[in-house]
Formats: sequence, C-alpha cells, structure tokens
Amino acid sequence: MEPLYQQTHKQVHEIQSHMGRLETADKQSLHLVENEIQASIDQVFSHLERLEILSSKEPPNKRQNAKLRVDQLKYDVQHLQTALRNFQHQRYANEQQERQREELLSRTFTTNGTQKKLLDIANMLGLSNTVMRLIEKRAFQDKYFMIGGMLLTCVVMFLVVQYLT
Repeated sequence: MEPLYQQTHKQVHEIQSHMGRLETADKQSLHLVENEIQASIDQVFSHLERLEILSSKEPPNKRQNAKLRVDQLKYDVQHLQTALRNFQHQRYANEQQERQREELLSRTFTTNGTQKKLLDIANMLGLSNTVMRLIEKRAFQDKYFMIGGMLLTCVVMFLVVQYLT
C-alpha cells in the first residue's frame, strides 16, 4: 500500500503545481493544461479506490491510520477538482462576456435608418413637407452646434491644463 500511497501523494502535488500553470497559460495551451489536470485527477481517483481497498486489508492496528491518510488524499483531490471546475466556469463566463462585448462593438448605429423611420411616421401622422424640411434643417444645424461645442470644450480643457501645469 505504501508505494501506491506515495505515488498518489506525489501526483496530488503535481496537480497542485499544474493548477498554478492555469493562471499563466495562454488561450491555446489552456485547454491542454485543463485536460492534463483532469486526466491526472481521474487517475488519482482510481488510485484512491485501490488504496481504500488496500487500507481495509491492513492489520487492525494500522487500518485506522491508513484510512485517515487515504481520506485526507481524497479530500485534497476533491478540493482540486472543485478548483478546476471553478476556473473553467470563470473562464467560460469571461469568454461569454468577451463575445457579447465584441457583438456590441460590431453593431453599427446609424442615424439614417432612424431618421427615415421618423420621417415615415411623420408622413403617416400627416405633417406637411415644409415642417419635415424644417426638422431636417434643424437636425443638420444641431450637428454643427454639437461639433462646435465639442471643439470649444476641448480648447477650454487644453487651456486649463496649460494654465494649471
């Protein structure tokens, strides 16, 4: 039983060191490291089943100590399994957020389509063409006021920074 216990204990420590590699691994090798860790955990679980059988065959004076050692290893491996699942869940959530972010950034927000819909609604409501032309002219003028205001704000901010430094 002792050689198998030592081998299993050594594997548990190797898994712990591999868990540290998860944080620093790049996206391409991340799945490989996760699969490697999961395979090691599965192998340790099979060793633990064998160790449980062997510990029950120990002499009565050593049996309780052997079972305690096996239970401690089992607890450690379950903890590592949970940590791996948490890491995978967090990675999945981050990837999903990144996909949603990219989707939002790839959308094009145009005012032309909105303006056309607004004019169609105005026609349905019976507004005259002159009123609609005035609205379009006002929107055109408002755009220049907005650009001028932004430029003026930038100039004021620049002057404040120059004056204060």
